[in-house]
Amino acid sequence: MRWTGLDGARRLPRAAELADLLRPRPVVLDGDRRRAARAASVEDLRSMARRRVPRAVFDYVEGGAEAERSLARAREDLDSVQFVARVLRGVSAVDTRATILGAPSALPIVFAPTGFTRVLHHEGELATARAAGAAGVPFALSTMGTCSVEDVAEIIPGCRRWFQLYLWSDRGRSRELVDRAAAAGYEALVLTVDTPVAGRRLRDVRNGMTLPPSLGPRTFIDGARHPHWWIDLLTTRALNFASLNSWQGTVAELAATLFDPAVDFEDLAWLREQWPGKLVVKGVQSAEDAVRIASAGADAIVLSNHGGRQLDRSVTPIRQLPEVLDRLEGRCEVFVDGAFTSGADVVAALALGADAVLVGRAYLYGLMAAGELGVRRVAALFEEEITTTMTLLGARSLAELTPDLVRPGPAPEARAPRRWAELAEAGLAIPPG
Repeated sequence: MRWTGLDGARRLPRAAELADLLRPRPVVLDGDRRRAARAASVEDLRSMARRRVPRAVFDYVEGGAEAERSLARAREDLDSVQFVARVLRGVSAVDTRATILGAPSALPIVFAPTGFTRVLHHEGELATARAAGAAGVPFALSTMGTCSVEDVAEIIPGCRRWFQLYLWSDRGRSRELVDRAAAAGYEALVLTVDTPVAGRRLRDVRNGMTLPPSLGPRTFIDGARHPHWWIDLLTTRALNFASLNSWQGTVAELAATLFDPAVDFEDLAWLREQWPGKLVVKGVQSAEDAVRIASAGADAIVLSNHGGRQLDRSVTPIRQLPEVLDRLEGRCEVFVDGAFTSGADVVAALALGADAVLVGRAYLYGLMAAGELGVRRVAALFEEEITTTMTLLGARSLAELTPDLVRPGPAPEARAPRRWAELAEAGLAIPPG
């Protein structure tokens, strides 16, 4: 057929035209590299992670306490924040750099402390710390981590390292960990205060999730569908808590054995005397506690309900942020966590007044999906999304993310409740039963 103009006549395409259209992607044999490159969002990595690891392992990351109401509401409250873009602002470039605890960070995020990370991927905290160092953001190592404070410091010396501490009933063991972190050059200590006892994480109970994983009939059947995970587990360094003695049982049972419900403000004062560096207190949920903790010498607080994994029905951190900032009046830095899965979420929190955001589940999805490359991809996605959102808002720097750019959503009681089916479809909660 001949091309005769705009009269609708058809023609056969020329070979050169087909060559321009048919450009297949290069074949990538490395599975981690292929999955990381294919991910366009953290949700993509989450979907990959769900397929890559046994259900009990995925649920250990994904799940919350009891009916998971706190977990679902945290996501709802973030989704309810609306942006009010400013136009004609001349945003030819965006500066995402932040100052966190007095030191520079390439992004306004911190990789939050997460426990027993090597159960998700055999490189665990080392992969996460390398990715954090490459991204130029701080990384917090958990007391319940599977790599020691010394190993992380030696292998990834260029990463900004924080150490997260639970105050045990045995204060001598706590003091030992504090001294080790100081000797290894950790710049900040993160005291978690919302775990007097372990929350009731029903997914772990129903899945029979123990640490280290045990091969019961159900676990064996599920594990048979993920042979690569078992091969990695069985052919790499033995899985254990680097800061603890060997343990057999659930995370909740371990927490009940180690953690001290008698911890109070006198213990915080004691820790402030012991620790020479920056002190962050994580797990704050009320303005009154925030003021008192700042007065006790904390350099920063983290508004957090432990990712919905401790007290179900607890208030969501993003909703508490304005009141806490108002009461603190700049006494210390204020960080926030809970359900942050995109750069837009981070921008919303900063516009509401937060100094930085801690992300946990987001990078764990990347770790499960593609190891270190998956965590690096999460950091890259956050950077891309923060930059895009700021550009669209008309903000050239983090200092220009001001409250006039956001509209907080309505209070929970003013919103129609979402059905369990909708939450389950969104991957935010699983109904009991």
